[in-house]
Amino acid sequence: MTFPLAEFLRPATCPACGHHLAAAFFDGGEQPLATIAWPASAAEAQALPKLPLDFVRCLDCGHVYNTAFDYAHVPYSDKPNLMFNRAAIWGEHLMSVRDMILANLPDAPVVVEIGCGEGHLLRALAQTRPAGRYIGFDPNGSIDTTEGLAQGQVEAKQELFDPAIHLAECRPHLIISRHVLEHLMNPLSFIQQIAFAADWLKLKTHLFIETPCIDKVFASGRIADFYYEHNSHFTTASFTRLLQRAACKIESLQHGYNGEVIYALAQIGTDASERTSATQFAEQAIRFRAGAKQAKATIAAQLAELNASGKIVAIWGGTGKAAAFINYFGADAKRFAVVVDSDADKAGTFVPGAGQKIHYRDYLLDHPAEVILIPTQWRAKDIVGEMVRSGITPQTVLIEHQGRLVNYHTDTHPYL
Repeated sequence: MTFPLAEFLRPATCPACGHHLAAAFFDGGEQPLATIAWPASAAEAQALPKLPLDFVRCLDCGHVYNTAFDYAHVPYSDKPNLMFNRAAIWGEHLMSVRDMILANLPDAPVVVEIGCGEGHLLRALAQTRPAGRYIGFDPNGSIDTTEGLAQGQVEAKQELFDPAIHLAECRPHLIISRHVLEHLMNPLSFIQQIAFAADWLKLKTHLFIETPCIDKVFASGRIADFYYEHNSHFTTASFTRLLQRAACKIESLQHGYNGEVIYALAQIGTDASERTSATQFAEQAIRFRAGAKQAKATIAAQLAELNASGKIVAIWGGTGKAAAFINYFGADAKRFAVVVDSDADKAGTFVPGAGQKIHYRDYLLDHPAEVILIPTQWRAKDIVGEMVRSGITPQTVLIEHQGRLVNYHTDTHPYL
């Protein structure tokens, strides 16, 4: 069977693995919210807004997702997405999950559940191992902290879990997220945030993730699985890929409830001797950000001193990186009116943002400058050579290096 590419090929970013190519999968038209609309009358039900179902399948990991999904249309903070936990077979699945989790926890564990709903699993854990601390995060605040529990055994947090804040506050032995990822716009990002935060905090911990699994959909052709609130539909392959892309060390991956759900226990986080490239990149970013802020203050002060000196200053370069330098460091047109460029085609145009008129370099032959500032230090050797050949002879040439302006000819830098 052959189909024209234009009929099914779709550029889209997979929320499970980040791949950017998909195939059209299911066009469900427009339907109302299916699980959390809770209309109070037939008229209200019939008047519910219709939302688009445009499902595609990732061509790398096989994930199925709705490209038209917008989390803003799903008011979880107002109406919880309650799961029916009382069915017998489902209850057996839940207890098997409880037992697997407890087998990997200490006697007095700290357990965090993200999107805990009414808290059925947390209560089951707390009842079986009461010495622990059990914290449920859910913005709708529907968690039951009393059924079969002593006061304070389960803590309810009526807020979204923020890995950058709450992981440090709670330092859990285990983080649970059950039937949450399928509702998110970017589940990969969320799991990566959790894993990175644990790594950054040098916190070795475990993550238990469970979602519906649609492996059987392809054989059965089931259509009712696809509705608006479920943005993501995981296969075994896409679920595994998501955890791998989030740098999780999968310890156990299983199916439950007759293969309709998939769950995994994974290790995340490192100790001080196992710094990952992610934390190293973050540290570099933090240092650069702080250095750029300091450089802005330092060079602004140097520019002010240069202006106060009364010397005639010209900036060599008026677009691209030179314009970025002029705007970031505040080399405004009032104090630094002269801008020249090696490219004659740029003459007569103006520096974006700052507004100086750009002159061709030979302008400096008739209007000599005592100081020439070269923002693009990587081109400084070429520009200085161009000055020599053109007969342009400033007293001083300045470039930026290590967060300050330095003398090109006399100071130490790598651009000679």
